[in-house]
Amino acid sequence: MNTPSANLRERFIERIKVLNFPVKTHPYLTQWARSWLKARGHLSIERTNAYFDALSRTSRLADWQFQQAVTAARILAEDLLNLDWSRHYDWEGLCLQASDPSSEHPQFLRQCHPVEANAPATPPPAPTAQPPDGSSDLLADTLDRTRRALRLAGRAITTERSYCQWVTRYVRFTAHQSGQSPEDTGPASITPFLNHLAVERHVSPATQKQALNALVFLHKAVFDHGEFVIDTPISPRQNRRPPTVLSRCEVTTLIQQLAPPWQLAAQLMYGAGLRISEAMSLRIKDIDFSQRVIQIHDAKGGKHRVVPLPRKIAPELQSLIEELRQQHQTDTAAGCANVHLPPALARKYPNAANDFAWSWLFPAAKQCPHPRSGVFARFHLLEKSMQRQLKRVLKQTSITKRVTCHTFRHSFATHLLEANTDIRTVQQLLGHSDVSTTMIYLHITKNRGAGAPSPLDF
Repeated sequence: MNTPSANLRERFIERIKVLNFPVKTHPYLTQWARSWLKARGHLSIERTNAYFDALSRTSRLADWQFQQAVTAARILAEDLLNLDWSRHYDWEGLCLQASDPSSEHPQFLRQCHPVEANAPATPPPAPTAQPPDGSSDLLADTLDRTRRALRLAGRAITTERSYCQWVTRYVRFTAHQSGQSPEDTGPASITPFLNHLAVERHVSPATQKQALNALVFLHKAVFDHGEFVIDTPISPRQNRRPPTVLSRCEVTTLIQQLAPPWQLAAQLMYGAGLRISEAMSLRIKDIDFSQRVIQIHDAKGGKHRVVPLPRKIAPELQSLIEELRQQHQTDTAAGCANVHLPPALARKYPNAANDFAWSWLFPAAKQCPHPRSGVFARFHLLEKSMQRQLKRVLKQTSITKRVTCHTFRHSFATHLLEANTDIRTVQQLLGHSDVSTTMIYLHITKNRGAGAPSPLDF
């Protein structure tokens, strides 16, 4: 290694042995450590940022390779060189920013599981006494037909993913119990499966209802069994559990603990009522400073809506966009400025992938290959990166509530209602189709039952 210490290489190898890294990774970790030192990354945070920024542009690395480079630099900086700045550097956040999306990500799932729109239904194989595994022709054919029916019906991608999971479990259960396909047994096999979920798996009535919806769709739209009646064990739906809501003080505490860029994402989720998927997938063009609004496209249910841009974070957003503009110019010069686009959009606007307006507001730290085509382009930060960061900072606070990223959205709605905002306005901002969905927040506002005095205090 090109280092200030002659024996640093040996010390590094000893350290990764103590940390129980697999022997096969030792040469690669050593190589990454040498590369970081050669780039003078140990001199400052700015040098380290520049090193990983250059690494993301010049190398088509898998996320685990990029994370391996971060790990090597972290061991050197913290354990061997004892650099003061390294203790406060967000190594974990850098790894999360470099995570590649899987083929099951909602924006890639349908491209990775293509179906033929006019393909005839394939008859299932002969009944067998052995339950089919995940690669069986029976299961693969059933899933393919289910996806085709869902897409022709215009169902959401999240619905497709959920239904296919239930169909997989249902096909395996039915084959294990009867040795037949659900198409052969008919709708009568739904009840035993629901009984299994309720009695043996102890799933909630809401989950049972979700499974029932998936199986009814399977038998009606895929197997063409027509109308039928089944004996369902599902109990009437109980009242919805009130969502968890943070106080304004708790929201401020959590947001202040988060590091960029997740801090700004949390401010958008709370300040504009965005879902985590909506916040992470924002593009530059969606921010309208002149009208002070944010445009949300292809949200849950394929809906579009406009929400107000919080004035408090407008300067920070403008600063971020200027940084991204400079990054885009550098990426363009290096030939790696393209971003992932939906296939139909890419066909309609062939040059949009390289247009700054279509760049992500929260881009990943490096380019990644498309799970199906293999084309390298930049994706946005994954939802799990925000979730992990929130979970980490939550442990550093005294908040004992069960908090998720969606809690920011619940708090947004509740605090607006507490400020006497019309419920129809809140419904529109949240993108709810039915006002009854928004009504749940009325039950947890301070001027409702939660604010009533206790007789113990009289």
